[in-house]
This record gives sequence, structure tokens and C-alpha cells, in this order.
Amino acid sequence: MNILKGVSLKLHSTMRLGGTADFLVYANSRDDVITAEDWAEARQLPVRMIGDGSNIIWRDEGFRGLIIVNQIKGLDKISEDEKSAVYQIGAGENLDKIIHKLTELNLSGIECLSLIPGTVGATPVQNVGAYGQDISQVLVSLEAYDRMEKEFVTITNQDCAFGYRTSRFKQTDNGRFLITSITIKLSKSSPIPPFYEALQAYLEKKEIKNPSIKQIRQAVIDIRSHKLPDPSKIANNGSFFANPIVNRQTHSKLVREYIDLKAWKVENGYKISAAWLIEKSGFKQKLDPETGMTTWKNQPLVLVNKKAKHTQDLINYQDKIIDKIFEQFGISLEREPEILP
Repeated sequence: MNILKGVSLKLHSTMRLGGTADFLVYANSRDDVITAEDWAEARQLPVRMIGDGSNIIWRDEGFRGLIIVNQIKGLDKISEDEKSAVYQIGAGENLDKIIHKLTELNLSGIECLSLIPGTVGATPVQNVGAYGQDISQVLVSLEAYDRMEKEFVTITNQDCAFGYRTSRFKQTDNGRFLITSITIKLSKSSPIPPFYEALQAYLEKKEIKNPSIKQIRQAVIDIRSHKLPDPSKIANNGSFFANPIVNRQTHSKLVREYIDLKAWKVENGYKISAAWLIEKSGFKQKLDPETGMTTWKNQPLVLVNKKAKHTQDLINYQDKIIDKIFEQFGISLEREPEILP
């Protein structure tokens, strides 16, 4: 196992900000995870496991511990019947490449997550989702190394405490479990309309009435390619804020004041478009000279590092948006990417 020293964390976040890590190692197997954990424990060092860094931002002070970069591969069929198939996937696999392979097998359930950057192992942490699908809808269980109990455990879907863009791995058990694989159950049935608004509009424009799984994937790719910047070319973390959920009274008040309000009825209230809020508050495609940050031209929900040099610049820009939206709408935005440590 090759432990690297003094590694720039800018290379391990698609926002390309942050200090240095004292130590970093690449894990290609479950055994590598145990070895790395034991190495860090013997030296009383904190540990964080990451994937591609598409949903994390490192603080300027860096990380005084060991970063484990998850590169565990694998795509194995566990079971199959007439209606569905169950696969176990290595946590270090690229998410979009896995979705491509599974949609080529005409399996449905994660095609709407196409082109989301990052690794498979990160999906349960954030309960990654898009266009009406999220990982909690298909996850059977996951395997992880429990740093508290010092053993590998299997955690079922019901025990993940999934919520909108969150889970126990992001909240109460942040940093406790090092996820090594997930097991998902996908359907052999074609997707059933009506679809998420943007997706439905795309299909209608293309006059696709009964889309196949592959057509849904391609539609999502086309939509995301148009709306969102490629993090390998432009420094960003994708959607930076979660769509806030408000009660009926707040929604009614907003509707009276803004006839163009973008909102959706959900089980516990109304989900308001964070992109709409950001645009209405005056931050769309406007470079902030103090921080070097801006929002993406086709999707204001994406914060772009245009000229920022420090993570504090991003935090300051984030706070400007949050404060303005709260002042104007009385709504608090919550950041999706995690700022570490």
C-alpha cells in the first residue's frame, strides 16, 4: 500500500479548491480499506473516504489525516427473475458508466441519474437523485466497513434513514462507515409516464410517446449536457443547493406574490425550485468580483469557480446567496456538497 504525503486536495474536488492532505491512499479492495484504516488508527489519525470529489469541498486548512480514495470495482449479478435483476456494484465504480451498462441490459430504475458525476459509493450518502428517481428507490443494501465496530457490515435500505438528498451517512453517522459496495434491484419493465416536467417536455418535443429505457437515458443526457457544465472542464459541484420544502401557508403567500413561481406538491408540503429563487434574487450568471464565483449561465443552481483561489471565497459567495434569498423570500437554502473536514 503506497501512502502518499502532502497531496493537494484541489485535485480531489471538482470545485478545485482546498488545502493539502497529510496523507492519501488509493483503495482497490476491501483488504486495502482495512489496511488503510489500521494504519491511520495506529497513528491516531482521522480518516475520510472519498470517490471522485464531485460532491465535496475541502477547507483551506486541508486535512490532517488520511484520505482513502475508493477505487473498488465490480459489477456482479446476484439474482434475476422475469421482472427484475439484482446487482452488486463496487463503490469505486463511475456512476454514469455503470448506468450505461445496466440500461444496455434494458434494466430500469436509475436511468434518470445518467451523467451525474461521481462514484457509485457516494450515491447512498446524498441519496442521489434526478428527474423523479433517487437511489433509495432501488437500493437493497450496502456493504461498509464500520469504523466503530471494526468489521464489515451490511446495511439494508430501511436502515439507511434516507430522506430528500440525505441519509444517516450524511447526518448521524457521518464518517463512521466506509462504503465498499451497494446492491440494487432494477426493473425489466419500461418506464411509465408521466415523467418529471423537464423530461416530459423533452419527450413531447421529440414526439417520443412510449420511451424505452435507453431513450430515457439519452433524454436525460441531452438535458443535463445543455443545462450543466462538465466538471472535468469547468470547476463546479453540480447542483449546489437542495430545493427547499415549505408548508402550505408559505407556498400560498409566494403564489400571491410571484405568479411565475416554480414549485411542486410533495408529501410534506411544496418543493420550491432553488434555481428559480437564485435567479429571482439576482445571482444568475453574474460574476462576483469579491469572490471570483458565479452561477452557470444555463442553470443558476450550479455555482462555478471562475476565479476563486480559496474555499473561503466560495463560502462567502454561498452565504451571500443564502442571506439574500432568506431576506427576500423567508426561505433558507441548504447546501448539497459537503465541506470537509
